[in-house]
Amino acid sequence: MKLGRLNHIGVATPSIADSIIYWRDVMGATHIHDPFDLPEQGVKVCFVDTPADGPNNGTQIELIEPLPGNTSIQGFLDKNPLGGQHHICFEVPEIHAAKTEFEAMSKRVLGEPRIGAHGTPIFFVHPKDMQGMLVEIMESPKEGTGH
Repeated sequence: MKLGRLNHIGVATPSIADSIIYWRDVMGATHIHDPFDLPEQGVKVCFVDTPADGPNNGTQIELIEPLPGNTSIQGFLDKNPLGGQHHICFEVPEIHAAKTEFEAMSKRVLGEPRIGAHGTPIFFVHPKDMQGMLVEIMESPKEGTGH
């Protein structure tokens, strides 16, 4: 398994609207995408771009707010009422090959690949198998797709 590009850092928040103000006014973000619902995952998300030198975008911040009925992000916020880092996400060229490799290393993949917020297949690997970090693995977006 080769380490791919760090695509984004997921940040759980009780309010995307309040977080946008923080990232714009405190951190100086100049490009904040429009928030959108991802009902199949029970969340609202908003991507904040970081500066980049070169052809690829910088690593994004993915703001994640639970929709009603979401238990995983809401559970995280119950323990961390101000929100905070929820996961990190790395790109891979082919999601199914990556899943096979992680499972061959006895890493617990959480569910089958599904379509994530960038419109490409994703899966998560259990934090107990990843040095305490929830890690999202996503297939690299093809040119002209994703957020």
